[in-house]
Amino acid sequence: MALTKWDRFGAELPERWRRWLYLDEEPEGWLRVEEEREDGNLVIRAEMPGIDPDKDLDVSVSDHTLRISAKREERTEDKKKDSYRSEFRYGEFQRSVPLPAGVDQSSVKAEYKDGILEVTVPWPAEHEPGATKVPIARG
Repeated sequence: MALTKWDRFGAELPERWRRWLYLDEEPEGWLRVEEEREDGNLVIRAEMPGIDPDKDLDVSVSDHTLRISAKREERTEDKKKDSYRSEFRYGEFQRSVPLPAGVDQSSVKAEYKDGILEVTVPWPAEHEPGATKVPIARG
C-alpha cells in the first residue's frame, strides 16, 4: 500500500492558494515575496542575498503584472595543503505579482539594498461610486 498526502480541500483550489496553505511543495524557481500597502503605495519585498542587481536581476511591468527574475551563481573554494573544499549554489528564481487596475506602470520604482529587493508601486486613486446626473435633451 502506497502512502499519499491527504488533500483535505480537494484539487479544485488554485495553485496560489495551495502554496499559501502549504498543500503543495513550492515549485522549482519559486521566489517568496511580501506584499503590503503603506503610505499610499503597494510595497513588494523579496529576499535576494548574493545577487548582483546589475547583472543577475530583472524587474519589469507589463499588462498590469510585476515580474521579478533573478539568477544566482555562487561558488567558493578553500584550497589547503592537504585538503580541497568547493561549494556552489546555482539557480533561477521568478515571480509574477498582479497589480491593481489603474496603476501607472511608468511610476513603479525598485531598490536593492542589503540583499532585499523593494519594489514600490503607487496605489491608483480610488474613484468613489456615486450617481451622475444625465442631462435630458429635448427633441
